[in-house]
Amino acid sequence: MRKSFIALALLLFASVIGLAFGTSDVAGVWQIIFNPFTDTGSLSHQIVWELRGTRIAAAILVGAALGIAGTLAQGSTNNPLAEPTILGTSAGAALGVLLGVLSNLVEIGSVGAVLFAACGALLVTTLVFSLAHSALSLITVGIGVSAIVSALDVDAERKVVLEEIAMRDDDPSDLVHDLYAETYYGDTPLGRPILGTVASIKGMSRATVNNYYKKRYLPQDLVVAVAGNIKHKKVVAMVEAALSVDGFLDVMGAPVIRSNAQDRKAKQQSVGLISRKTEQAHMFYGMEGVARHDERRFAMGVLASALGGGMSSRLFQEIREKRGLAYSVYAYAQQYAGSGQIGFYAGCNPAKAVEVVEIIREVLADVVDNGMTHEEIERAKGAVRGSLVLSQEDSGSRMFRIGKNEIVYGQVTGFDDILKSISRVNEQDIQEIASAFLTKTPTLALVGPFKNTSKFEKVLK
Repeated sequence: MRKSFIALALLLFASVIGLAFGTSDVAGVWQIIFNPFTDTGSLSHQIVWELRGTRIAAAILVGAALGIAGTLAQGSTNNPLAEPTILGTSAGAALGVLLGVLSNLVEIGSVGAVLFAACGALLVTTLVFSLAHSALSLITVGIGVSAIVSALDVDAERKVVLEEIAMRDDDPSDLVHDLYAETYYGDTPLGRPILGTVASIKGMSRATVNNYYKKRYLPQDLVVAVAGNIKHKKVVAMVEAALSVDGFLDVMGAPVIRSNAQDRKAKQQSVGLISRKTEQAHMFYGMEGVARHDERRFAMGVLASALGGGMSSRLFQEIREKRGLAYSVYAYAQQYAGSGQIGFYAGCNPAKAVEVVEIIREVLADVVDNGMTHEEIERAKGAVRGSLVLSQEDSGSRMFRIGKNEIVYGQVTGFDDILKSISRVNEQDIQEIASAFLTKTPTLALVGPFKNTSKFEKVLK
């Protein structure tokens, strides 16, 4: 009993520490912790309770579940090495979810998916116990069965990807973005869908995947990103030990330097159309933006936020609030190695689609001619900074950021430096980048009940 109270006290203490300390410095954090129902709309409250709080709750539940699973496995087998991964339990759970999703009986994240996972885990674990003749052979059998189950993953994953493609095709708001990329970039890597095509996925064998892995996943091109309470030397030693298996580190060579050449684009003033009987027209209007090494990318991000980054943005106010022409309106800027884009999405009544395109063009022209107010820019800068801070509140996001920075830029830019670069954006920067890019020839992608693109092409001239 005493040990239980001590454990509970330590858990409570760790939870409070987890709420109080994180990547971001939160002003008045202790007041927010002990008065959780005050100032609920502030950014600080969101960081403490919506991000840190939910993360801690999830960690407690997952940790408890893993502890119970490990205790049951080791207690029932009298083997301290027994745990769900080795006994095939984890592989069975994954296979169960895959079968449920592929049979259209459950959706990922649903209660049904959990039940399928439980059934798969139970069946595979039962198979392992039935094949093992002793506690000593249990581990060997478990590893073998796990390997066999995992070997089914290629075919199972192929079906999952095909389902994802079908889901994308069924969602016009997603499909229009792939259509825009295809229309703007043409037959280039950036113009092809990330998920692939039905033909490419169906024709992909296990040997194809394996050969691609051997050709592309080489030690000289590998970046390992780690974030958390770790010691660098220890992590390096662990990574080297893990990668030394099967002579992976024996393959030597120079890193592949990614090209920053401009990607070829499709014919300008083009309109891409997927004609579909939808109740709502989905459109994406965009043009050339800055590449990832362009220092103006921070100003481009602020400009995109000011134009369509929230309910106070120009396009949201003009299209939805003042005229009621669309429910969803937003903008974003995207940077690649040799190119970039800034684009604007709107979902509206098909009969109003041409008018919405005209309003987008009018708003962009006004920004080019007259710039934006100091208040608009400051509000957009605050939104960009706030979104960035919120995105770095967990170790996984920090790990992703430093890994991406190393791959994309060859160095890790400090978080504070990024925030300072955003803060330095001013009215002149916005005016200059708007004049340089919002005047570029646009490309329009449409998904909706349209027979042809003629009336939209007239608007773009």
